[in-house]
Amino acid sequence: MKWSLQIGRIAGTAVHVHLTFVILLLWVWFAHYQIGGASAAWAGLTFVIAVFGCVLLHEFGHVAMAGHFGIKTPQITLFPIGGIATIEQIPDKPRQEIFIALAGPLVNLAITALILLILGQMVGVDQAFDIQDPHISFLTRLAGVNIFLMLFNLIPAFPMDGGRVLRAILALWMPGVRATQIAARIGQSVALAFGVIGLFYNPWLIIIAIFIYLAAIGEEQDAELRDIAQNVRVCDVMITEFETLAHSASVEAAVDKLLATTQSNFPVVGMDGRLMGLVTRHAIINALKDLGPQTPLAQTVLTDIPQISDSLPLAEGLRRMRETKAPVIWAVDDKGALRGMITYETLGELLAVRELTNRDFKFGRLRNKKLQHRF
Repeated sequence: MKWSLQIGRIAGTAVHVHLTFVILLLWVWFAHYQIGGASAAWAGLTFVIAVFGCVLLHEFGHVAMAGHFGIKTPQITLFPIGGIATIEQIPDKPRQEIFIALAGPLVNLAITALILLILGQMVGVDQAFDIQDPHISFLTRLAGVNIFLMLFNLIPAFPMDGGRVLRAILALWMPGVRATQIAARIGQSVALAFGVIGLFYNPWLIIIAIFIYLAAIGEEQDAELRDIAQNVRVCDVMITEFETLAHSASVEAAVDKLLATTQSNFPVVGMDGRLMGLVTRHAIINALKDLGPQTPLAQTVLTDIPQISDSLPLAEGLRRMRETKAPVIWAVDDKGALRGMITYETLGELLAVRELTNRDFKFGRLRNKKLQHRF
């Protein structure tokens, strides 16, 4: 993810911290310093780090349960408003998704129980939730935070944990894509309610509302794309008319081709026409700025672009693109010759066409970014 820094790897899962999280830590330090000096600043910072330690354990609850079902989690990213565990795939069985979603809040419940055990007493509700009162003990406030995290994440606002449980329950009685659409719409409604409440009570709710709303839209689109990809072959939607660049060309020649076309990714071929790799718009511009126009294009070529048979389902191509984080995927025939390519723009067009045609058509071939279909 952009603007994030990897701080470690635990059991195969990379832990990333978003830049905005670092900004939050600096803000907490200075805000407490102005109130009570250095001691208050460090105490406030320590508490926030402890809170996000609990958030991290919450996310690893999801990771552990997903691993139990054979699903890997490549990374966790911490944001000022919480964490996101990125699992490789949605579980095939709704019951598995329920267990994975509930594992996070159950971790917060376990942390709360452990703190109460250490304190040796029950904690009053007013004490637990008054986390800004310095007269209340560190552990008491931390217990309150974990209770809040557990309850807040169980709100049925997709894609929060409660929303994922809702989606999984709906998926027991209807197709997964329809269940996702309903859960996402409910999540968007809850987000709008958060935004309105935040206008009057707490600005943080507005930020959370924006995050939930956009994430719900993204999850809904992703579900629709996966549904399409199951029933469409690569050859039905691949781009087949595109410009290429010679491996021996210069950056200047690539810039000329970039300006003359609407492409953002160019296949690079050798003198014999053999596919050598890919060069992106970003790489061309950076090479022009840092290396100069006469630099050989070969220095900017990406060679680890995945290939897929053009007769396979698009779902397989989508899976490989996500696994490799490649900007495109090559579509080749049975002899390995390049037939076309799939880009994220192509996938976006699939969603747009499905929306405009009310999801009831047969896909034809995509040429020059124009999808031709027959009813």
